[in-house]
Amino acid sequence: MDTSRLRSLNRFPRWTYILLAVIVAGGGYWLFAGSGHKTVAAKPQPVPVTVATVEKADFPVYQLGLGSVQGFNTVQVRSRVDGQIDKIAFTEGQIVSQGDLLVQIDPRPFQATLDAALAKKTQDEAAIANAQLDLQRSTKLGEFATRQTVDTQRSNVQQLTAQIASDEAAIFNARTQLDYASIRAPIAGVTGIRMVDVGNIISAAAQTPIVSIAQIEPIAVIFTVPEQQLPIVSAAMKQGELKVIAYTSDGRTKLSEGVLALVNNQVDTTSGTIRLKAVFENKDHKLWPGMSVTTRLLVNTVKDAAVAPDDAVQRGQDGLYTFVVGEGNKAQVRKIKVAYSTDGRSMIESGLTPGDRVITGGQLRVQNGSPLAIKGANSVASNTAQPAQSSNPVPVKAD
Repeated sequence: MDTSRLRSLNRFPRWTYILLAVIVAGGGYWLFAGSGHKTVAAKPQPVPVTVATVEKADFPVYQLGLGSVQGFNTVQVRSRVDGQIDKIAFTEGQIVSQGDLLVQIDPRPFQATLDAALAKKTQDEAAIANAQLDLQRSTKLGEFATRQTVDTQRSNVQQLTAQIASDEAAIFNARTQLDYASIRAPIAGVTGIRMVDVGNIISAAAQTPIVSIAQIEPIAVIFTVPEQQLPIVSAAMKQGELKVIAYTSDGRTKLSEGVLALVNNQVDTTSGTIRLKAVFENKDHKLWPGMSVTTRLLVNTVKDAAVAPDDAVQRGQDGLYTFVVGEGNKAQVRKIKVAYSTDGRSMIESGLTPGDRVITGGQLRVQNGSPLAIKGANSVASNTAQPAQSSNPVPVKAD
């Protein structure tokens, strides 16, 4: 290389060469990156959910009510005679049978009255026997006895006959008063709080009862339903006997099953409700007078209904819907109509058919078309709370 050429190359500053090197390196990286390293979109991850199968089942339709338990019969036991209490033969809260002795009043005055009445009858029977003999003698004398004598003796016999009838009435009354001195249970049931003690003087005119007895086998429940339900109840009664189920006041624990016995003859205009009466055998004594209960009156049973768990029913701006497991385990939104709901189950009027799989858990992360990772398939029964555990046993038609 000659000297003139070297001089021409040295005219360019060093930074010029550095800039050229950077440009070349950047172009090479761009070509390399564009050749095969393109960005790939992230694939949606399956959402873990639990599902249940819509079943075909008979669905009971209830009318829910509130009520209280009452003794089938309740009696305030009072004395029918005056006297002093000698004995109390029951304990408070005892279950007694009809005819059991409750209280014994001193019987001696009543026994004395009875004895006197019996003696009076014996005396009068002797007198009438003698009068009848006199009448017979006078009658046999014929014309030797005056007519007046015969008539007088006949009248005397008739008077003594009437006196004996009066004696018998007095005996009956005295014996009744003596029986009243033994106060017995007029009905079978459970006794309440005792209001008297041994030694007390009680009177037939006293306002305070000795004790109350409530019949608990059977027992009654008086409950109310809205007056709008009266046509439904009346129509159901024409089909036969209606079952009533009693639960605790919180609706969680089933107590007993009975039958509807009475629909009251008028509606309460103040509350807009009507009173109904149900009767329960109550052999286990789970129902007790005065207890508050919730009731379910079975008015219908829908045959072969589509039944889904309540957990599958969602509420949105456009109404009720549910997520159904579709093809490829992808979620599908399905609008539904619910006819009735009770015990954690819903009767589906439209939108679902038996065999559909619906999502019962994990819906918060599910959207229409979301891939699903099914953790387990449950039946409606396994997703349904027992009546004792139901927190929302409202058997009314859904909106």
